[in-house]
Amino acid sequence: MTDAPLTDRDLAAFLEGDFTSAHADVNGTRLHYVAGGEGEPLVLLGGWPQTWWQFHKIMPELARHYRVIAVDLRGMGGSAKPPSGYDKKTMARDIHELIRHLGHDSAHLVGHDIGAMVAYAVAANHPETTRKVALLDVAHPDQNFLEIPMLPTAEPGTDWETGPGYYLWWFAFNQVKGLPEQLLDGRVGVFNDWLFGYMLKDQSSIDERSRAVYAAAYSTPDALRAGNAWYQAFRQDIADFATYEPVRAPLLGLAGEANLDYLRESLTRHGTDAAVRAVPDAGHYLPEEQPELVTKDLMEFFA
Repeated sequence: MTDAPLTDRDLAAFLEGDFTSAHADVNGTRLHYVAGGEGEPLVLLGGWPQTWWQFHKIMPELARHYRVIAVDLRGMGGSAKPPSGYDKKTMARDIHELIRHLGHDSAHLVGHDIGAMVAYAVAANHPETTRKVALLDVAHPDQNFLEIPMLPTAEPGTDWETGPGYYLWWFAFNQVKGLPEQLLDGRVGVFNDWLFGYMLKDQSSIDERSRAVYAAAYSTPDALRAGNAWYQAFRQDIADFATYEPVRAPLLGLAGEANLDYLRESLTRHGTDAAVRAVPDAGHYLPEEQPELVTKDLMEFFA
């Protein structure tokens, strides 16, 4: 295991280029972000159980062409962890207000995992703030989330952990209030390592420093509560999604093999200008597993 993880300020300074760590008070909460580069604003929104750091491999190259703003969502990392507001519509307003707070009328958006849900919600609720949107491996919660199987799909005698697709048991685990904080006290790194092991093609693509950063970010009861609250809001997210018109901003979906068909079906149904591309040799954590390919696809899309 590496030494204790660096602070956000240290991590930002570690990146190639002139990146800085800062905070902004928006929509009744406080968001942490790391920004660098010049050009059109490009906002990066990460997912569970990670932080803005999940984009560290792609930020320097993107910052050669854009003003890159990697945000810790409400409840994540260096951002505040309020008692409520974890539905994606409210979190989208956080990002809408942050973009305006930073002096931009609109921005391109990239979201991964929970961040992809928020990015889509920004486009649906604040089209005036949205230029183009890239969603990595995940779409916004919809009615299909209510049909996720309780038992893993596997043939008798086979190992579901190594089978095709993902069995999302943590979607249910994260619904339980209070218990995960007790069970994971002092064990977040073990939990995260299992998740990474399950959904990475190449285990080395998330190194020991990054694993330490993510474990530290979720090591407190408040951090676990807040991260789980993103999942506990899914029913509200599904209800909100049912009221949205198809997004008119150009959409790009990037997915590993396991989620490719799911993402294609969702984006082509719920966007008027959507394209979906496969990211080969990748599981779920695309910006860390295939940073060069992801950067290339994003640059072509936003150009």
